[in-house]
Amino acid sequence: MSDSATPTVAADELTVRNPASGELVGTVAVSTPEEVAAAAAALRTAQPRWASISAAGRKQWLLKLQDWVLDHADELADSIQDESGKPRVEAEVEVAFTVDLLGYYARNAAKFLADTAVSPHTPLMRVKKLTTTYTPYPVVGIITPWNFPLAMPTSDLVPALAAGAAVLLKPSEVTPLTPLVLARGWAEIGAPPVFTVVSGSGATGAAVVDNADFVQFTGSGNTGRRIAVACAERTRPYSLEMGGKDPAIVLADADLDRAVNGITFGALTNAGQLCVSVERVYVEAPVYDEFVNKLVAHVKTLRLGRDDRSGNIDVGPLANQAQLDIVTRHVDDALAGGARALTGGKATGEGNFFEPTVLVDVDHSMSCITEETFGPTIPVIKVADENEAIRLANDSEYGLSASVWTGNKSRGQAIARRLTVGAVNINDATINLFNFALPHGGWGQSGTGYRFGGVDGVRKYCRKQAITAPALPTQKSELVWYPYSLKNFGFMRNAMRATGARGRRRFGK
Repeated sequence: MSDSATPTVAADELTVRNPASGELVGTVAVSTPEEVAAAAAALRTAQPRWASISAAGRKQWLLKLQDWVLDHADELADSIQDESGKPRVEAEVEVAFTVDLLGYYARNAAKFLADTAVSPHTPLMRVKKLTTTYTPYPVVGIITPWNFPLAMPTSDLVPALAAGAAVLLKPSEVTPLTPLVLARGWAEIGAPPVFTVVSGSGATGAAVVDNADFVQFTGSGNTGRRIAVACAERTRPYSLEMGGKDPAIVLADADLDRAVNGITFGALTNAGQLCVSVERVYVEAPVYDEFVNKLVAHVKTLRLGRDDRSGNIDVGPLANQAQLDIVTRHVDDALAGGARALTGGKATGEGNFFEPTVLVDVDHSMSCITEETFGPTIPVIKVADENEAIRLANDSEYGLSASVWTGNKSRGQAIARRLTVGAVNINDATINLFNFALPHGGWGQSGTGYRFGGVDGVRKYCRKQAITAPALPTQKSELVWYPYSLKNFGFMRNAMRATGARGRRRFGK
């Protein structure tokens, strides 16, 4: 086993190795807190001009970046593979995701950021014109994890830039290389200097929090909670995505072949290192045995190993030794507690690879059920009916997303509404991430706020401003201005009662 993806952090440099091979793939200078502060100051200087060109002007730069990403797709995919070791298909999915996201926000930001005309709550206020406007935060600080070196940063970067903010990005020290390629692209298209990448670990991230006007963090719960405290002390807004323990519910009327294929993909893509990865499976008793047999047979066909860019590998390595240790502990604890691994169950001993693993005879006391695993494991539990499945699915501190597998559309919709999660996929897995019109965010310990998606994905990076203006010619003075008069106020009070109260109370009776 190898700690090959964990970077060596010297005082001034990160050393990055491929977790599949241990091969050195690059070094990156560490940004000191002083350098982070200077970068934030430069962004703050450049941001007003970026905001002033309007969403229509920013659209052109985002589309130019989209062109650049398409022209450099192979280079980006190579970089993703080099520092993460993931299969070629998964690396190219990140590039395609980025292209799609850039197009979506480039073409929709103007509509999302347009002034909103607000209808008065009472006829008395129809003499006023009410408007909500959206003004971007000057500097948005973004801190991202290592599991998707390109897609994680762009999920936050793109809507923040579309909103008119400048972005200070601190990617994970485990995968710092690909974001630098993207930043180079931003510079090569000649875009305004409103996107800067700073590299490093905890001290660099803390400096980003200190110097940003809004913080978007994706990562562990412990770090997220520390960031929340730091932002609260500075009265700065923030949004957190802190992981999940996503359940899948398989009902007796489900298409079992689709459920097996979808859950296998949802659990094992990126070696299970995905925020919305399927980490628990609850199967109704009548189809449990058939489902498990089909699942084990399918998982056994998957190709584990290092992809040489030919796309002939399905499951790659874990990102580092720490993650390999977590997965090993969860599986070993389950086996010690009476669970069985019907396939897989151990590390391969080469690189950071862990065998795709199907666990049965697990229960809710085991760490593989209660803690986020973030690895290639599929724990399966037999349930008597949908009510037991829902109860167990909701028995978690996390609430990011879930999936329901059923042949009955209305049943799927009804169960979805009983699950305490931010998103539910019916007869599908992970697909909510690729539907940018939907909000993406979690409940409970999975986070606070919504990370991206739809109109709120852009507006979250803006401060709302309420503007009240006369809709009709004005008088010299209003009835309730000085000097006070009970007679004048009485007229206003009676009018407010007449339009806002009900029954006889509308008339002061």
